[in-house]
Amino acid sequence: MEPAVPTLTLVCGPMFAGKTTELIRRVECARAGGRRVLVAKPARDVRYAPDAVVTHAGSRELAVAVHDLRELAPRAVRHDLVAIDELHFFADGAVAPIEGLLAAGTSVVAAGCDIDHFGDVFAPFDSLLPRAHEVCRISGTCARCGGPSTHSERLTPLRERIVVGGIGDFVATCARCFRPSTR
Repeated sequence: MEPAVPTLTLVCGPMFAGKTTELIRRVECARAGGRRVLVAKPARDVRYAPDAVVTHAGSRELAVAVHDLRELAPRAVRHDLVAIDELHFFADGAVAPIEGLLAAGTSVVAAGCDIDHFGDVFAPFDSLLPRAHEVCRISGTCARCGGPSTHSERLTPLRERIVVGGIGDFVATCARCFRPSTR
């Protein structure tokens, strides 16, 4: 039997839509199917746990925290799937390592925000979406009108593109209710 062709799956959408929940579900399904899975997260995301991917509702999956996705290549050798949370934290630096994992025969599922609080596409989604075998775009609920959310609106006045935050720092909104941050 030939090994499966490695695939890239992207789970994207605004904050509070369930991206990490979907990532954990896919990890559990892969493990139930006998696949060896390595879960990774950005080291700077210590909101809930330094060594786990954690949903806003508290579900968790142990993970290796990395500063750069290039750190995954030697660790992924004995794995069939690498699952990456908060992909947008790695920006364009995610593209080459993910392509390397795929070339080495390892599938990748990655979750993150695809649109920033300015309303622009977040790297690396601009580069990876056309390469993905599957895209799962999830919406949540708009905090203002109750419709499907598509954007993450920052409530704090910080102008940095990436800020580790959560409830109180961001709200999910639909395109009509979205108020982009000013530069």
